[in-house]
Amino acid sequence: MEKSRQTLTVRKERAILVGAVVRGSSGWDNLAELTALAESAGAAVVDRFQQRLRAVHPATYIGTGKTLQLADRVKRFKADVIIFDNDLSPAQIRELEKVVAVKVLDRSELILDIFATRAQTKQAKLQVELAQLEYTYPRLTRMWSHLDTVTGAGGGPSAGAVGAIGTRGPGEQQLEIDRRLVSKRIGELRRELAGIDLRKLREIKGRKDFFQICIVGYTNAGKSTLLNALTDAGVLAEDRLFATLDTRTRKWMPARGVEILLSDTVGFVRNLPHQLVESFKATLEEAVNADLLLHVIDVASPEVVGQIESVNEVLAEIGCGGKPVLEVFNKADAIKEVGPLEMLQTLHPEAVTVSAKTGLGLDELCRKVIAHYKGREIVVRVTNSLSDGKVQSFLRAHGEVLNTQYTDSIVILDVRMGQKQLPELERLRPEKLEIVQG
Repeated sequence: MEKSRQTLTVRKERAILVGAVVRGSSGWDNLAELTALAESAGAAVVDRFQQRLRAVHPATYIGTGKTLQLADRVKRFKADVIIFDNDLSPAQIRELEKVVAVKVLDRSELILDIFATRAQTKQAKLQVELAQLEYTYPRLTRMWSHLDTVTGAGGGPSAGAVGAIGTRGPGEQQLEIDRRLVSKRIGELRRELAGIDLRKLREIKGRKDFFQICIVGYTNAGKSTLLNALTDAGVLAEDRLFATLDTRTRKWMPARGVEILLSDTVGFVRNLPHQLVESFKATLEEAVNADLLLHVIDVASPEVVGQIESVNEVLAEIGCGGKPVLEVFNKADAIKEVGPLEMLQTLHPEAVTVSAKTGLGLDELCRKVIAHYKGREIVVRVTNSLSDGKVQSFLRAHGEVLNTQYTDSIVILDVRMGQKQLPELERLRPEKLEIVQG
């Protein structure tokens, strides 16, 4: 088992998926998402094993009898790995592997493995490595079988063993060495990421003069495709989970005078490992600092309701629970039955139905975004010097001029505009500004 336990990838391996639902708990009963995750990691799914439990078995999670049945399936399907749709304790993994005689992965370990294969930039690689080490550290005691006592060069573990200087004495457990090395590496990664995160946060805060929109959503909902459709960003967009881990920001002008910074983020999944949420916190700051969130939803997915709930849970966890959100029902072109979509549209009347792939509904999305950008409409009267072209240019670009009066070197304009543009207008310091309506 030593070799298989230390190889945490499931590439090109035959996998049996296991899903256990404890009575009284909420959750999805099928293994569709775990299947997609396993295939994204490179596994060939050969069998699925589902079980309802009265309570979690402390030793094997699913109980002794079911574990023996699982061992029989491993032999029958010649499986190389078993993947649980649950988070297991180190002791449970160890006991399961004793019986089934193949590698056992839990949900978090699988997702961390996928993130490791997707990371491209230095920041993403460091974030994933940190998440993996933080997942591994508390499990060192029970996951590995090589934690024997390390002795001096003389061989024996006794205090009088003969060896080179610095190697004699009672020896040190491999567990203690591993923990020290892992702890040291975690500290190094945190310090390195802290510097990157500070630069990232300064970059985000430097955009405060722009209206910022962040695209969020379940993984593979079409976020990158939508970013490409709106901005010609050229971002990688593939039909696979976690195709991109790095946030990309592009300038978007949905209408004349409306300039927006549009960013996408890493995709969410149900029960996203806590270590990943913590490691990617700076990346997710895009959502925390956004003026508006575009929640992209794959309406063609049979698990659409659960996916919406999962994204809302992650948003609440990172501090975005009270942010303005515009829901975007994507992949309308892939819908085979309109009934479920009509029900969703009834439950979410403010949502926009689009197809980022074909362009369907993008005009309506632009109109709704512009409405959020402008806010409640007001009419302002601006009195300013005729020679001050900046104020006049701003008013004509961001509003509708209703009336213009010229007196000597003074111009008075009545303009209908969005309330949210008032601070930007005030920064231009017109001679007189008053709200006449709204």
